[in-house]
Amino acid sequence: MRSSVSGFSGRALGLGAAALVFAAVLMAVATGVVSAALSGSSGSGGAGGATALGVSAAASSAIPAGMLSLYEKAAATCPGLPWTVLAAIGTVESGNDTSTLPGVHSGANGAGAEGPMQFEPATFAAYDEPVPPGGADPPSPYDATDAVYAAARMLCADGAAGGADIAAAVLAYNHSASYVTQVLALAQSYGQGGNGSLAAAAAGPDAGQVAVAWALAQVGTPYVWGGETAGVGFDCSGLTQAAYRVAGVALPRVAQDQFDASPPLGSGTILAPGDLVFFGGGPTSVSHVGLYVGVSDGKAMMVDAPHSGADVRVEAFPPTLGARWGSELVVGFTRPAG
Repeated sequence: MRSSVSGFSGRALGLGAAALVFAAVLMAVATGVVSAALSGSSGSGGAGGATALGVSAAASSAIPAGMLSLYEKAAATCPGLPWTVLAAIGTVESGNDTSTLPGVHSGANGAGAEGPMQFEPATFAAYDEPVPPGGADPPSPYDATDAVYAAARMLCADGAAGGADIAAAVLAYNHSASYVTQVLALAQSYGQGGNGSLAAAAAGPDAGQVAVAWALAQVGTPYVWGGETAGVGFDCSGLTQAAYRVAGVALPRVAQDQFDASPPLGSGTILAPGDLVFFGGGPTSVSHVGLYVGVSDGKAMMVDAPHSGADVRVEAFPPTLGARWGSELVVGFTRPAG
């Protein structure tokens, strides 16, 4: 088996029960996500894929061109496996081979996983041959070509062949329901005809769910003032803007403007994944924003880029208007896609 704690997903598993709550919210829409993801499938294994089928703005901005081409070619070896699913796994596991976490380019992470697709050695050895064009000889889990092709073979063997059961294949890759929904939501956003919009995917998750799935994939990315780039850095509003851009929703750039862009949710509204949570001195002095994830051990959780010197993370907050959160107050909640 490949490791269940690895790369970016290894950091995301720090959510603990919060990730499981998020999974419970999203698993009901997983089938619809798979159907939408298949719209970006490599089909019969021919010359389709990224170029012929269209690449969303989310995919082209998050995935280096070389890796995008690699996902397409590897997926074509397994008819029915969407290149978008391989790309989403690569994004979650290593930021598409850009992560500097232990185990991505050398050594292993805490669970013994290695390389950009985060394989345990025994699992990689089971799927590392034949050596693909451009791969290392002997195969290496740290070689992106070897790793992506091995991932495609594993997914194919575990249910992706012919598109029979993509969700089961992803679950076999990492035994976490939250991982499955995160990967499939990203996969959907990567294959939406070039603009990242989810409007045509009526059976899939709503924009808030996709935004949260994408934001969770950024856990561990450094806080950078003014940052808005996956794998490089985010500030608080840069993260929320980028996450909703993937979901096809345009947000203003700064937290105050994001707060002003949508009507505040009423006091009796039950928060949903993707709702924006705002902090500051008051409605006209908003200074921080995060995305609501779910509830863990009775605590409301959000994913956010907190402050200089910290990384994107999931943390608790008081879900009550006017409640104190550190030196700031909870100012309000909005639902951009509502």
